[in-house]
Amino acid sequence: MHTFPDAKAVVRELAPDEPVILNRPHAATRAARFFIEKFPGKPLYAVKANPTPDLITTLWEAGITHYDVASIAEVRLVRGLLPDAVLCFMHPIKTPKAIAEAYHQHGVKTFSLDTAEELEKIVEACRNPETGEPATDLRLCVRLRVSSEYSELSLASKFGCDLTEAPALLQLTRQHCDWLGICFHVGSQAMSPFAFVQALDRTRAAIAEASVVIDMIDVGGGFPSIYPELEPPPLEDYFQIIHQHFYALPIAYNAELWCEPGRALCAEYSSLIVRVDKRRGEELYINDGAYGALYDAAHVAWRFPVRALEDDLRDPVQDFACYGPTCDDADYMAGPFALPGDIKAGDYIEIGILGAYGAAMKTGFNGFGNAEQYVVTDEPMASLYDGSRQRPEADNVVSLR
Repeated sequence: MHTFPDAKAVVRELAPDEPVILNRPHAATRAARFFIEKFPGKPLYAVKANPTPDLITTLWEAGITHYDVASIAEVRLVRGLLPDAVLCFMHPIKTPKAIAEAYHQHGVKTFSLDTAEELEKIVEACRNPETGEPATDLRLCVRLRVSSEYSELSLASKFGCDLTEAPALLQLTRQHCDWLGICFHVGSQAMSPFAFVQALDRTRAAIAEASVVIDMIDVGGGFPSIYPELEPPPLEDYFQIIHQHFYALPIAYNAELWCEPGRALCAEYSSLIVRVDKRRGEELYINDGAYGALYDAAHVAWRFPVRALEDDLRDPVQDFACYGPTCDDADYMAGPFALPGDIKAGDYIEIGILGAYGAAMKTGFNGFGNAEQYVVTDEPMASLYDGSRQRPEADNVVSLR
């Protein structure tokens, strides 16, 4: 993959007719090292956030050894890239064939579930096909439903057993596994560390009622990245509060602590170059949009940092909305996108912090969707990991020092 110093260099050399994805392996490496060094447990990369093979191998080289895979396609992808990685099939609803292939062909031992029916499915699919004996090395995680009230995107309604159901399910699951965990997800882009306090308090209640040995607590994802008007507290505050509440749980003395960052590991990995094909007042028609890497900008009104790549624009910035390239009126991003007031057709824009759920969401709808990818060596438009943010003294956690 060709390397450029920055987005302007790409535009000067290529004048691209299609959108261009710019990847920053050094940013992903830095994020991975941050979690490995500072999170008081094991980080798993949530592959769904960005399944780009180059990113997955970059994270492996940085020290990420465990991967949260949510489909048999993701199992195959990561196993093909990383023969020695630990794969954890954390989607609570799986087909029997997917479970059997993951276990028997790809060495997956860790599965999540939130019902007795899913437990039965896992147990049956993992039996020895010759003897019919049940597997003795399963590592099973019961997913608990928790609140998403502190998060920008809720994940509270689709998966997870209720607190009233959890004790019986934990007791039943304990009978079929070598290693029992509890997992949950507080929602995407959790803007307060207290999102995890509520979830861990609920976890404590489930364990106390079930009276079973717990070998692992997986606090899931939700760790935020930095976007316009969404600047989170320092991630160290999240880690400290999780650490404190984890060690107060009634669990095995050697129990493990896991997390599943997706966005936090890959958001800074990528940005996007788009071209303005038309301007209509304060609306810009660009060549990527709702059916491409800007899905979140359109469908959940996510704001991303932007900058014009032309040197001759002089007017003060103003707010613009954007249309994508398809014929669909829904291909619209309200923004606002703050750009120079004299921006015009033919100009290029870089849209930053798109490594999470950007490239992963691109489609070929209406014949659009092509995008070349290049490596750039400059810094992301914003970063939680480059040392530019001075961590204030936290007033909501107790120091572990």
